[in-house]
Amino acid sequence: MPDPTDPAFPIEHVRAVGDDIVESVSTVVDGKVEAIRTALTVMLAEGHLLVEDVPGVGKTVLAKALGASVGGTVNRIQFTSDMLPSDVTGVNVFDQSSGTFRFSPGPVFANVVIGDEINRTSPKTQSALLEAMAEAQVTVDGVTRPLDSPFMIVATQNPIDMEGTYPLPEAQRDRFMARITMGYPSADAERHMLASRGTRDPLTSLRPIVDVATLRAVVHAVRGVHVAPDVEAYIVAIVRATRTHPDLLLGASPRATLHLAQAARAHAALLGRPFVTPDDVAHLAPVILAHRLVPVARGLGGSGDDTARDIVVRVVSETAVPFTAAPVRS
Repeated sequence: MPDPTDPAFPIEHVRAVGDDIVESVSTVVDGKVEAIRTALTVMLAEGHLLVEDVPGVGKTVLAKALGASVGGTVNRIQFTSDMLPSDVTGVNVFDQSSGTFRFSPGPVFANVVIGDEINRTSPKTQSALLEAMAEAQVTVDGVTRPLDSPFMIVATQNPIDMEGTYPLPEAQRDRFMARITMGYPSADAERHMLASRGTRDPLTSLRPIVDVATLRAVVHAVRGVHVAPDVEAYIVAIVRATRTHPDLLLGASPRATLHLAQAARAHAALLGRPFVTPDDVAHLAPVILAHRLVPVARGLGGSGDDTARDIVVRVVSETAVPFTAAPVRS
């Protein structure tokens, strides 16, 4: 393994690190390699992940396993209806011995923050994460404090039609780089789960694959992945098409354009490529864009989530694919 402080951290080693992390998490989350790879892609792209599905399918386990596989700090927030914003960000506490206020940091101060059942808390508490997600900092009583680097929120939520849930507002959904669903495991994966967890919890045996310094080096390498001008135009064309689509009340934002490019860089690096191809963009577009869209079906009272994903797939299929991807060598 090369020196992680070297700015020229090779892309082939990014792929090796990524494969090791995916293999590690797969020992805990059975039969969900694609969900694991997407979660890792978001981490290396410096984004945040929303995992939405019914209870008991492994949303929190995925987040914990990913956090355990990288050697940083991991905090978990169990969101409830009576939580306050200060329970997330922290609060100033009066210290009687010194006669001054001392800041007590909240659980958001960590490398990986697991926000469990984020849509079971009030919109006021949900909004406490907005500044952290957008700017990697927290402001309490007028004082701004930077968060750890790298910093990632993995939030889980139950479907919005379940009792006791609050839909995330569009402004907050837009700050999540990607949204995935876990789905039920296959019969073979479920049998393997029974056999492997009869006497122990596999989470307890996970060990970090990388330390924080190496993870920072990997993230730095991902930033350097080349995106050709034609591929940039392809990304912009896909996002702009959602803003004029007749089946959508609200299309994707400029932030979505940036997120799609960042995620495509990470996807390419995890495949050992120093440049993004249109296939990287097309593969990621549904998980990067769909949760930000407001379909006409949702405006009429439906959830619209499946409709949004279908629309993105159609938009991608109808957008002209460029031929240039690799950097031109002089």
